[in-house]
Amino acid sequence: MDRAKSKYFNTAARMDEALIELLEKKDFEYITVKEICEKAGVNRSTFYLHYETVGDLLSECVEYTNAKCFAKYSKSLANVGERLSSGRREDVIFISPEYLTPFFEFVRDNRRLFKVVLTNPRVLNAEGTFRKMFSEIFSPALDRFSFSESEKPYIVLFYIGGIMAVIGKWIRGDCAEPVEYIADLCMRCVLGDFGKS
Repeated sequence: MDRAKSKYFNTAARMDEALIELLEKKDFEYITVKEICEKAGVNRSTFYLHYETVGDLLSECVEYTNAKCFAKYSKSLANVGERLSSGRREDVIFISPEYLTPFFEFVRDNRRLFKVVLTNPRVLNAEGTFRKMFSEIFSPALDRFSFSESEKPYIVLFYIGGIMAVIGKWIRGDCAEPVEYIADLCMRCVLGDFGKS
């Protein structure tokens, strides 16, 4: 990457971080360009070189975060389409270390952002990310287990709600327990193996 691009991305990353820090303290609607610039150490003209509005910065922040999260899965998600079309039901059980460990590592490494997501999911479009995952991964996986279309949203909401509750408690404890412990606990709860240690 050449120097100009590197400087551009570094400045954009600083503004993303500034926005996340401000979202920890106040509602999105009350965050100003001036506050973002002060936190990021840039001037207003630099902000407007990158974005037209604070909403544009937020959209980029969401896209950047989603890309970082999905990058953790690049290897394991590479074969999701193949797994979903295979004839074996066990190929579509995504409650495994292969999928949970990268996710919980991402949560741990981005816990400030997840605190914001937990307190204000609407702002960071958590619902849009959830809808995409539902249509591309969860719904086709549940087809293999003969769940009806009316049952699928409830099952996925139950699963996601449980995972998010675990994440909330884990983050409030500053992610003190190891990633592997949290992933194993979730697997045992979802798969029903409460006797496993």
